[in-house]
Amino acid sequence: MEMYDPPHPGEIIQELCINAHGITVTDAAKSLGVTREALSALFSVRSGITPEMALRLSKVFGRTPEGWLRLQLQYDLWQTRQKC
Repeated sequence: MEMYDPPHPGEIIQELCINAHGITVTDAAKSLGVTREALSALFSVRSGITPEMALRLSKVFGRTPEGWLRLQLQYDLWQTRQKC
C-alpha cells in the first residue's frame, strides 16, 4: 500500500531515533561512523539513505537495512510522481 506524501526518512530518524531518545546529533553521528554534517544533511532533506547508511542505521537503531531503504524508496517515488 502506498503512503500519501510520506515524510523524508531523515525526518523520521531525527524524530523517532534522535529526539525521542535525547541523543545529540554529534553523538548519533559518532555512533553511526559518519560526520555530523552528513547526518545533518540527511535530517534537512539534502541527502537520502544510501545502502551504506541503511546498514549503519540498522546496526545502531535497529530495523533491517531493507526497511530503511524502503522508507527512502517510498519518499523518492512519491516525489517523482508529483513531478510527472
